[in-house]
Amino acid sequence: MGRYLLRRLIEVPVIIFILAALTFALVRAAPGGPYTQEKDLPKEIEEQIMKRRHLDQPVYVQFYYYVADLMRFDLGPSFKYKSFTINELVEKKWGPSLWLGMSALCIAMLVGISSGVLSALKQNTLFDYGSMSFAMLGLSLPTFVVAPALVAVFALWLGWLQVTYTDFWWTEFTVFGAPFGIPRPEALLLPAVSLSLPYTARIARLTRAGMLDVIHQDYIKTARSKGLPEWKVIFRHALRGGLMPVVSFLGPAVAFIMTGSLIVEEIFGLPGLGQEFVRSALNRDYFVTQTLVMLSGTLLVLSNLAVDVMYAFLDPRIRYD
Repeated sequence: MGRYLLRRLIEVPVIIFILAALTFALVRAAPGGPYTQEKDLPKEIEEQIMKRRHLDQPVYVQFYYYVADLMRFDLGPSFKYKSFTINELVEKKWGPSLWLGMSALCIAMLVGISSGVLSALKQNTLFDYGSMSFAMLGLSLPTFVVAPALVAVFALWLGWLQVTYTDFWWTEFTVFGAPFGIPRPEALLLPAVSLSLPYTARIARLTRAGMLDVIHQDYIKTARSKGLPEWKVIFRHALRGGLMPVVSFLGPAVAFIMTGSLIVEEIFGLPGLGQEFVRSALNRDYFVTQTLVMLSGTLLVLSNLAVDVMYAFLDPRIRYD
């Protein structure tokens, strides 16, 4: 296990470097530039700005400065946000996106695993058919349909919640010098439910499939023949093996749910990183786009590493050494 972890930790910076190179190339391959729509910008000023940010240099020189800045965690300036750097932009926007992703992931795991286990234990019953039908509905409906529907029901029709909240934080403080806080529950409830629905459905179906495969294994029959209570058979023996498909899914899901909240943030007006990703792409803001893609890719790499480590704890038959 130790040698496997060491090998994977060595691979991580290599993968991140390849991701940085691909991101750098694809962003610059897009048509247009950061000042394409700036009609009133004098040519001399544009040349000075491009020179200060090394964009007048050959591509390999630009890539050198880009990688050097990444290694120093200096994300550089933004073309469109003149008043602060990208470091300050990420520090300002990461809090709402993190809370939204964590809340949606917790909802998806709690509801998905619970319904999946119960569906497996009550196979071919009304509960099983109902929960799996709901899961299929959750997989079929896109987020941009679910979110407005929840707004229409709970905000406009019932009047229980608001659509947007001007003050997202219930209490605010700083973490390592960056603004952070505890969000208002009512401001986070509908966005988190909207974002979690497809992940809840997928986790429920994977849990049901995994549990149905495990509960018919010989070691489960042996545990029951020894007279163990049913809850011990399920939670101590069956659940560990039944969650293996869910763990495989959680690797990419964690990265996507943490960074793929663009539509939800736009609908509910959350001040997160999702909005900035599309704005930077439309504005050809190279440094912001590269930063957000690198954040997503790095989170995906680390999540997959964590999944591989969890395999060894959930299934003692797996040995990486």
